Amino acid sequence: MPAHSPRIVSANDLLAGDVIYLARNGGWTRRLSEAAVALDDAEAKALLAAAEFQPDVAVGPYLAEVALDGPFPRPLHYREVFRTRGPSNRPDLGRQAGVR
Repeated sequence: MPAHSPRIVSANDLLAGDVIYLARNGGWTRRLSEAAVALDDAEAKALLAAAEFQPDVAVGPYLAEVALDGPFPRPLHYREVFRTRGPSNRPDLGRQAGVR
């Protein structure tokens, strides 16, 4: 991961299993548009530490690179793009079906 690239914290909801993002208010959100964005390494480490301090809410938090070329963060890695769409085995469920 290049130094100083914008990053967000992605994880899974402990109870529902849904993809969640650390929000700007320090809580969690299912909306990528509400994710807190770290613009440097120090901010990224702080966001990840805040996420890891909430094991009763989120499982497996990690930093994911994003681009800031639109109205909200856009994932750069295909895994993160895939995670924004919901379950791949059921196109009638999840975000891709407009259920949420």
